[in-house]
This record gives sequence, C-alpha cells and structure tokens, in this order.
Amino acid sequence: MARSTALSIDPVLVTRYREDGVVHLPGVLSPQTLERAQEAYHWSLANPGPGAARLPDRNPGTFYQDLANPAALTRYAALTRACELPDLVAALWGESQVWFMYEQVFAKSGAATRRTPWHQDAPYLPVRGDHLSVAWLSFEPVAAPEALEFIRGSHRGPIYDGSRFDPDDDAAPLYGDGSLPPLPDIEAQRERWPIVSWATEPGDVVMFHPAALHGGAATSENRSRHTLSLRFFGPDAVVAARPGSQSAERAASSGGADAHPLTRMRALADGTPFRDDAFPRLRP
Repeated sequence: MARSTALSIDPVLVTRYREDGVVHLPGVLSPQTLERAQEAYHWSLANPGPGAARLPDRNPGTFYQDLANPAALTRYAALTRACELPDLVAALWGESQVWFMYEQVFAKSGAATRRTPWHQDAPYLPVRGDHLSVAWLSFEPVAAPEALEFIRGSHRGPIYDGSRFDPDDDAAPLYGDGSLPPLPDIEAQRERWPIVSWATEPGDVVMFHPAALHGGAATSENRSRHTLSLRFFGPDAVVAARPGSQSAERAASSGGADAHPLTRMRALADGTPFRDDAFPRLRP
C-alpha cells in the first residue's frame, strides 16, 4: 500500500540536488524499510535476471551485479510504494508524480575488489530529464576511503561515452563510435575536479542524478559490501536515443510482455515521453 504522507525536505538539499546532482540523506530509511530492502536484495541474489554478471576484475574478489530483472518488478514495486524513497525524490524534484524504473544490485566480496571506474549512468539508459534519481543504499557501513565519489554539477553535461569496465583500461569506451565524447581521465587529474563523497551508515541514502559522474568504492581485503540502487523517473522524463539503441524490429521481438519495459523504451523515437504501463507508478 502506498504511503500517503508527503515528506518535507530541507530546501537547501533541494537546491543542492538541483545544482550538484547529488545529496547525502543520512538516516532517512526506517528500520522496516531497511529490512524490506534487504529481503528484496537477497531475493535478487537468489533469482538472477538476464543482466546478472560478474564484472571483470584483476583483483581476487568477486564484483557481482544484476539489474532490470523483469521478474523483480512486482517485488520492487511493493517495496518502493510502501517506503520513504518516492516521497524523497518527489520532494527533491518538486513534483508529485513518481514512477519506478528498475533495480540494480551489487555485491563485492571474497577479497579486495577493483575500483568502480568513473562513469555516468546516462549513456547506458534511453532516458533524459531533470526528474530522474538514483537512490544508492548500502547494507554495511561504508568508510570514507571506500565511498562512492561524485563530480559536483556534472549532471548538467556533457554526456560522455560509457565505460566498458575493462580491467586494463577504466576509460575504454562503451560505444567508441564518436557520437559521445570520450570519458576524461578523472583519476589521473583528481585535483582538477570538484569531487564529493560521504561515509555512510545503513539507513542512509545517497541520491544522485544518473547523468552525474561517479566512481570509486573499491573494497579492501576482508571487507564485503552489499549495495542496492533503485532508479526513479518523473513527469519530464523522455526517451533519449543512445548509440546502439535497438531498431523497432529488434525491440518488437525482444521487448514483449515478459521483457523489462526499459527494453521497449530503446526502440522509441528520441523525445517520446518515457512511459510504459509496466513501469510501476508509485505516487500519487
């Protein structure tokens, strides 16, 4: 059942989110929400979808992710309808309408794992707009040296080519066709960039726009981290044509009723309203 009480949020945070593209919201999740989020996360680990994979890593640890599992939509719709997150993103946007887009789970365990390369989520996604948010939450405390890092204001552009997550070259391009500018080597020139990060505790949320440059969050020996990201969109979200978008014919064959609605969005024309009946509407 959806929560009906809208949350108020400090106007300073609203301004910071609009200008920086990222805010830290400490202690905003109730113990009940955190417990339900962990249950959904462990369900995802036990029921991998078509996007599940171990990311290549030269370190001995395991870096696992899964995302946009069509079988998970109902489960995460129930979680997000009944928790604080849609109210938080609605308050940050100044809008009342919120839809759930998809989930992404990460597990780093076993031993030291690689640093997550600097990247934006936007080049991987067929969507653009101001009313977009990623809620990042970890089920363990994350110390400052292992925190996710962001470039303030980078959500305002440009949109760079994605990282292929090549263990030998963090900036190896996802597309490489010249349609998007190559990722800058941020790690080699850290002093030139307005980097921000926060140590977090369970119950905290880092909320960011998917066009914000972010990276980091390696894990050290004898440390594990289990992280859930939940993605939301609002009224001004429209389809963004990306390199490698599916043709209408291919999407028709792979984007049927059993596919994730994100798949069907890739076949639509640039600027089309980002809508599909299968995306769960959370608010109102």
